[in-house]
Formats: sequence, structure tokens, C-alpha cells
Amino acid sequence: MTRTLSRPERIAWVRLARTPRIGPLTFHRLIARFRTPAAALEALPRVSNLSAPPADRAEAEIDAAEALGARLVASCEPDYPPLLSQLDAPAPVIAIRGDPAWLKQPTIAIVGSREGSGAALLFAERLAADLGEAGFTVVSGLARGVDAAAHKGALATGTAAVLAGGLDHPYPPQNLKLHEAICERGAVLSEAPMGAVARARDFPRRNSIISGVSRGVVIIEAALRSGSLITARAAADQGRDVMAAPGSPLDPRARGSNALIKQGATLIENADDVIAALGESSPPLRPHSVGPLFAERDGPPLPPGLANKIAQLLSPTPIHVNDIARLLDAPAGAVAAALTELEMNGQAASLPGGYAASSGAAFS
Repeated sequence: MTRTLSRPERIAWVRLARTPRIGPLTFHRLIARFRTPAAALEALPRVSNLSAPPADRAEAEIDAAEALGARLVASCEPDYPPLLSQLDAPAPVIAIRGDPAWLKQPTIAIVGSREGSGAALLFAERLAADLGEAGFTVVSGLARGVDAAAHKGALATGTAAVLAGGLDHPYPPQNLKLHEAICERGAVLSEAPMGAVARARDFPRRNSIISGVSRGVVIIEAALRSGSLITARAAADQGRDVMAAPGSPLDPRARGSNALIKQGATLIENADDVIAALGESSPPLRPHSVGPLFAERDGPPLPPGLANKIAQLLSPTPIHVNDIARLLDAPAGAVAAALTELEMNGQAASLPGGYAASSGAAFS
């Protein structure tokens, strides 16, 4: 159901993925409609005013990754993280340095405060070590504090770090030595292009990758406005288990994680609690399918005027794609394809759960 791309296919895949205003959902809709990234690139001028980056830029990124001992893995390839591929719109390309096999083992994320207390750091390191001994790959974000402690605890048994910037710009600088150790003994991955420097707005997406590659997420010390809570929210949206270690009610660093427990997150005190929360076995993965990718025949043409009819129905109030199809008596696949064109032209916004709205109503 999956296959490794040839170099020309990989270049086309990267070009489409790096085209401005083409996010993961739009990318996969384009692939579903045009079958190949090359065909989607050829169709871009006809269906939108977008312009893909030149082939030599994509080649340069591929070569830069390989020079670093890494590679760009497309979402249709066997080495793509299997849990991440289960998302409705997985990242089209993930750069991986190290051994991607670590992400095919049972995975658990441990994240928390950058300014963690001594007790939190000791607990994170011990919990990661125990989960590693139990056969889990521990995933975190290489940040200061709890993240770094979790990586250190699992370094001997296997750990994976997710970066907000490109693989050639690890952050923060205090953890460069740890970063290199993880590259040698585990895996480091990023959705960001090579050469990208992490910005504040990139961390929420990084957090969703952390939860996306993991069966569950453990929060250890998180303030009420902590980035770790973004990871917990992403995990819940992705159907992952959310767990939290209780903290002192006198410590503001624990108010967010304590609030998660009040809201239904599983309270954990040790590795046995985490394993029990996950259950005895992993839920079965859906077949890793790339749908009509590289099919020989072209997708069916859109009914005339469908995009204009959809645009007239859209408003700031979200409406489901299936409801649009019912109102217009049109095939759902054709509606999704027309929405893709409208989104690329700035006339629509795709929202989580299969909803759409007018472009001014887009939210994350």
C-alpha cells in the first residue's frame, strides 16, 4: 500500500508540499484529485493563482538533508511514522535524521515545563527510563526542562525529538549536545523545511507532530498558559490518550496539568499507570493507503459552475462538506475538489472535521 518515491517524484512531492498556502489538507486533496504531485503541479496555474517553488529549490533541500545524514520522507513512503499517517491530513513531508524504526515501536510522549521544578525533572527522567525499559520510544520536543529530562532518561533505550525549525537549526542551543546524542541513538524529525529557523508560531504545529507520532501524551508540570497544554489539546483532537502527573496546588507550574486531571486526563504516578492507561495492546492501525496516488487515469472533471455555487453557500458559519454536497446534489468528492480550488484562491477555508467556511472565518 506504500512505496518509496523515485527522485523525480520526490522533487515534485516536495515542491507541492512547499507551495505557499497549500497546507496538509489541501495537499492531500490535490493528490486525490490529480493522482500525482507532478500532475497537481501542472494543474496549479489552471485552478489557482499559486506558484510552486522551482525544482532546483526542492532538489537543494533534498540534498541538504542527505548531506546532514537525514532524508525527507513523504507521507506515502514506508518509513513515514505510522501513527502520524493515521491522521486525516498528515504532514506531506517529514525530515528524519537517525533511525525511523524508533517511530514504529510503541511510542509515548512526555512534555512539560521549560522551567520545571527539581522534582518534576527527576520524575520525568525516571518515568522515561522506566517506559523505555518497558519497550516504548519516548517522544518529546527537545526543549529545556521536562522535555530534556525525558530525552535523557530514555536515551539508552530509544527516544525521538521533534523540532519546530529545520533539522539543521536545532533549538535551544543549550541542548545541542543532547540533540547530537539523539541523532546517533534515536531519531530527530521536523515538518519544517531545511534552513528554517524556529519561530513562536511554529511550536503549536511541532506540538501536534509530537502527539501525532505518539500513542499517548504525559504532561508533567504545565502552567495554565503552557505550550504543553497545546500538545494535550492536539492529542485529544487526534484521539490519543492524555495523561498528567499531579503537582502541588501551591506551584503555579502545575496548575495546567492539575486542570487537565480535573477535566478527565488520566492521573499517573509511574510507568505502570501509563501502561495501564494505554491498555494491553495498541489499537489496530488502518491500512496505510495513499488512495489513488499514481493511478494512471485522471480524476473526473468538476461539474461546470460547481465552485461558484459552493462559494455562494459559504459563510462565517462552518458547514460540513457532506451537507454542501447534499444541498447541491453533487458528489462529495467533487465538492471536496472544488473546495480545494476555492481555498487555494483565497475564497474558502477548510476547518477541522470536514467543515468549510468563508475564507475570513479560518481558525486553527
